[in-house]
Formats: sequence, structure tokens, C-alpha cells
Amino acid sequence: MKKDVLITIKGIQYQDEEPDTVELTTVGRFYRRDGTYYISYDESEATGFEGSKTTLKVEGEGKVTMLRRGGANSSQLIIEKGARHQCLYDTEYGSLMLGISGSRIVSSLGDDGGELNFKYTLDINASMAVENEVIINVRECPRS
Repeated sequence: MKKDVLITIKGIQYQDEEPDTVELTTVGRFYRRDGTYYISYDESEATGFEGSKTTLKVEGEGKVTMLRRGGANSSQLIIEKGARHQCLYDTEYGSLMLGISGSRIVSSLGDDGGELNFKYTLDINASMAVENEVIINVRECPRS
């Protein structure tokens, strides 16, 4: 059963000496299908992907697939612990082929929500570009 949830997303980029942190809270949907958890939300102007919908497919602590559809940008990023995947990433300026290497996936998601933490590096043409960490907290929307 799909639930309306409050989703807090904290993204940390490690590129130079100081990490760059961004945090966003939004309303979305959370559900489980065949033992796999799904987190989905509509992007906003604040993220730069207005008009897009992002869905994360969480397969335990082994794999997270992030799909962004709609709007001017589409992408599918596969983060798998200990593996490198090549993914197409569309931007308003054209498409890029990115390498994504997953180094950590920790999930405490249950039917009532929980937390997902994953870390990965992105490379362009096999040259390391940036290391990212994402922490997502999912909890039921407070009742008014």
C-alpha cells in the first residue's frame, strides 16, 4: 500500500577540501512491492529539476536505482555496492555517460519508513569527478 510520507534528503559532495552539503524536505510516496522499497517524489524548482519525478528503488543493502523522468532531464543511476555501472544522464545541454561506483549502502527501511544512506563516486570518461553521499529519511506525514 502506498503511503504519503515526509522525505528528508541530505546530499553531501566531497570534491575539494570542504564538503558541500544540501538538504531538502519534501512530501512523496513510499511503498513496498515484492520485497523492494520505493521512494518517489516530485522535483521542484529548488532542485533544478522542476517537472520531473524521482523514484528510488531500494533492493536491501545491495542496490539502489534512482530514476528521474519527465521535465527536461531524464536519468537512471544504478548504485550497487562494490560495482561500477555506466549510466546515461540527460541534461538540458545534452547527454553524458557517467560511471557510478557504489561504496556503501545501508538501509533501515521498513514498512513505516526509516533511513537510507548510500555513497558513490561519479566518473566521466573513467576520470574521477566527485564522491557523493546521500542520506534519506522517510517518515509518515504528520496529521493536521
